[in-house]
Amino acid sequence: MSAGSVPVPQAGGPTLDISSLPSDASSSSLWDSLSTWASENKAVVYSIAGVAVVITGAGVVYYLNNSRGDTQAEEKRRASKKERRKAKKEKEKEETVKDAAPPKVEESESIKKQPKVEAEPAEELPKVDESTVDLLSDQERKEFATKLKIAGNKAYGDKSYNEAIELYGKAILCKPDPIFYSNRAACYNALGEWDKVVDDTTAAIALDSEYVKALNRRANAYEHLEKYSEALLDYTASCIIDSFRNDQSAQSVERLLKKVAEAKAKTILEGKEKKLPSPTFVTNYLQSFRPRPPPAGLEETAELDEETGKGQLKVGLIAMSTRTGDGFESASASFDKALELGDLGEYEGFAYNMRGTFRYLRGENASALEDLSTSVKLQPSLTQSFIKRASMHLELGNREAAANDFEQAMEQNKEDPDIYYHRAQLHFILGEFAEAAKDYQKSIDLDRDFIFSHIQLGVTQYKMGSIASSMATFRRTIKNFDKVPDVYNYYGELLLDQQKYQEAIEKFDTAVEMEKQTKPLGMNVLPLINKALALFQWKQDFQEAEKLCQKALIIDPECDIAVATMAQLLLQQGKVTEALKYFERAAELSRTEAEIVNALSYAEATRTQLEVQEKYPQLASRLQGMGGGIGGPPMR
Repeated sequence: MSAGSVPVPQAGGPTLDISSLPSDASSSSLWDSLSTWASENKAVVYSIAGVAVVITGAGVVYYLNNSRGDTQAEEKRRASKKERRKAKKEKEKEETVKDAAPPKVEESESIKKQPKVEAEPAEELPKVDESTVDLLSDQERKEFATKLKIAGNKAYGDKSYNEAIELYGKAILCKPDPIFYSNRAACYNALGEWDKVVDDTTAAIALDSEYVKALNRRANAYEHLEKYSEALLDYTASCIIDSFRNDQSAQSVERLLKKVAEAKAKTILEGKEKKLPSPTFVTNYLQSFRPRPPPAGLEETAELDEETGKGQLKVGLIAMSTRTGDGFESASASFDKALELGDLGEYEGFAYNMRGTFRYLRGENASALEDLSTSVKLQPSLTQSFIKRASMHLELGNREAAANDFEQAMEQNKEDPDIYYHRAQLHFILGEFAEAAKDYQKSIDLDRDFIFSHIQLGVTQYKMGSIASSMATFRRTIKNFDKVPDVYNYYGELLLDQQKYQEAIEKFDTAVEMEKQTKPLGMNVLPLINKALALFQWKQDFQEAEKLCQKALIIDPECDIAVATMAQLLLQQGKVTEALKYFERAAELSRTEAEIVNALSYAEATRTQLEVQEKYPQLASRLQGMGGGIGGPPMR
């Protein structure tokens, strides 16, 4: 795990931020980004990472535009903000100039070596067509091709594109040169005739399979034709050939990955059944609120007819307390039925809160918002409804509405510690760590018995670079909550980040044993996954790491974090086809469009590189030579 990769709060409580797998410098950002994906795709604010994966026989190399880094790197980036802004403006100015000019045409190597030939007047140009070209000698063909190509370049420079097309066509008759095809494609590009651009660049690539300019030109045409997968393949091949030195091509890969993923995400969403996420995720969300007894009259001992609305509320609360997949499904159905039966009296606002909660967890955001809004109207004193609605607003990108909900909650009860805890989550996700720390501390001051306020304060201190303070917070929390597995799990993560592998694994083992003893039916699998990553980082023990992930998936088959971790481990071993299946499974498990797009970005990156390997096998072998520790990177 990189120094900056600390746990990130999701819509619920603290959540796992999977440790980055060790790697050499050329691929370190892969593991930083992939490792945080499993938690960040569940975070309230999403960012689509740009990824270009390169598959080789030994494994993968990723080119990643990654916004996360260690604390020192973040400070350095902040320090150079002015320089970055200045560089960005200069780059934009350069791009404007580039865009204003037509694409450049090229000289072939054979022509470059020949003496400079001035463009001849049109009447002096060689007369050549399909009926006469066979009568020319090889030397005459070369000379004619040179003259016609030079004339084509002049016509192109004069923006006489149709004339240039004719001249390049005649040059091709004399000598099928990849540059001639690419230059004619540049003319069609200027005219917006994208199909013809594809035809000519394809001919150029057939003659020179590593012709980067032709690949980029064809990719651009494919993008205009909305053939995004084809464009992604070409841009990726171009990146590989250029050894990832061309930022523009890399940015194009990032852009195309997002486009392809967004298109597929819409298709998935149209036919996707709305269902609850994994028990691990549901449990993490629910336990982000302080445990409170059921409303008076809905206790487990209350005698209520199960065929009444109140009776179904009671049934739902009992089912929810099991913290199992079946229990959560049963609870959701009971809350739905409670409102259908009606006659809820004073519990109506609470019923809308609970149904809205489970609708949100299923990804039914519109109906969930409606339920929570009804809840706050019926029972404004139920501050939890404001808090949950605030989290939803933030997930939908409406920060102002989220902040307003927190204000309304405080008007009802400014002494409610949950308000400060969840507002701290908002600040944390937005990178406002100082504000987050204040709210976590306020939550602790109001109620010291809620462990996650302590855990998240320690995580925030770590994120701010106050490592000593963070470690002290965790040690104090372990002393005060020595029977709670979560604190050992998250403390282990921070130890893992500092490469204290033995200590980290001991903490994960402690958490696992406590989970087994205290929650045998609803065990949190995150410590198992963390231990898997620790074993890989420390000893590159793929076999044991995979076993732990498989065990986690047996306990919680729909745990997206376990699925994503398996994909990482398989990729690192070069088991690309298997890894792809796990990334696709992660997309299936995602709740919202943003989450699906994020998961599919990785799946599409992996799929594209499989296609590159099949279409350009020479690139895979080249990467084996340049990738250093691709198959199994050295330990750091």
